[in-house]
Amino acid sequence: MVKLNKIYTRTGDDGSTGLVDGSRVSKADPLMAAIGDIDETNTAIGVAATLAGDETHAALARIQNDLFDLGADIATPDGIDGALRITPDQVARLEHEIDAMNSALAPLTSFILPGGVAIAAHLHLARAVARRAERSAVAANAAAPLNPDALRYINRLSDWLFVAARAMNQSAGGDVLWVPGGSR
Repeated sequence: MVKLNKIYTRTGDDGSTGLVDGSRVSKADPLMAAIGDIDETNTAIGVAATLAGDETHAALARIQNDLFDLGADIATPDGIDGALRITPDQVARLEHEIDAMNSALAPLTSFILPGGVAIAAHLHLARAVARRAERSAVAANAAAPLNPDALRYINRLSDWLFVAARAMNQSAGGDVLWVPGGSR
């Protein structure tokens, strides 16, 4: 499916890049910002996965694959037959996993600080990057409509990462709570 023999092509030296259909856009296009932020989200998740146990590692690997699907979806203009698109099932899977993780957690009584054990801190960082990717995707969607399930997926992903970080901290004493005015 993908074959990369040569990494540099020089075709982007003019500040443009190619989309799936062969068309070219500026690397400064909002679409490319969204794709770049999704790639950065995937990278942050990859770092978190290095600290994960088997079950969490498998879930993060599934999400990383989904993020490649998401990038392909966003890089493929509307109307391309057979295009790889994020599906409602991928969004539903995240929702199911969020609900399962959240069922074992105490309800929040305070905002929490991003931190705790190392994997939780990395998941919080990935969540923040995913939120940026969502903002970029929303901006790209304003210029040219994207797959609504793609937007749902990136929104749900940040929720998944938040709940996963809480779950990782649960075994280490719980969330790191915000204390309003606590450092005055």
